[in-house]
Amino acid sequence: MAGRVQEYRGMTIVVRFDASKCIHSRNCVLGHPGVFAPNVEGPWIRPDEAPAADVMRIVMSCPSGALTCERLDGSPQEVPPPVNTVHVRENGPLAFHAAISLEGKQMLRATLCRCGASKNKPYCDGSHSEIGFTASGEPRTETAAALADPNGPLTITPILDGPLRTAGSLEICSGTGRAIGRTEKAWLCRCGNSKNKPYCDGSHKRAAFQAEGEAPPRK
Repeated sequence: MAGRVQEYRGMTIVVRFDASKCIHSRNCVLGHPGVFAPNVEGPWIRPDEAPAADVMRIVMSCPSGALTCERLDGSPQEVPPPVNTVHVRENGPLAFHAAISLEGKQMLRATLCRCGASKNKPYCDGSHSEIGFTASGEPRTETAAALADPNGPLTITPILDGPLRTAGSLEICSGTGRAIGRTEKAWLCRCGNSKNKPYCDGSHKRAAFQAEGEAPPRK
């Protein structure tokens, strides 16, 4: 069923799973093994095994956005966070949480490659572990004023054979949650070679980085 969104419908909540975005963080399985039970016969997501509020809480802990849900009982749906953030994962990807627009799609959570090796760019596919990618999740803190509006729409544009360009309020955080910087525009390294991670320093040109299969960004 890989390659399309799987849907698991319960009495009060629908859970959807996009395998192409999954980075196997295991937040779901560890959060409630009765609801999220991989390697079993039949459906591996069983929404009615826990109250809808608990299922929704676990879904919202999925950093990649592979899991999403829809309440059927009139309760509020997932909403954008009060502060747009991207967390720089130790030796790993960039985890965004915001009202994201990416390649014409709208989402609230996305985990994007920064090692340059993903075969599913711009999304992370776990290749950083395979290649032994090393990059600190605790970059230095930069002095930055508080954003007037810390949330709102965030557009992420993968520049062809170059960095991720963000437009919109964004707080850049270390893997442990420390604020590294705040910005309205950023160019974030995704080739894995920058000497100024998480920011781009032009190393993609010297490394002849190629983001295979990507189309030029829309203007």
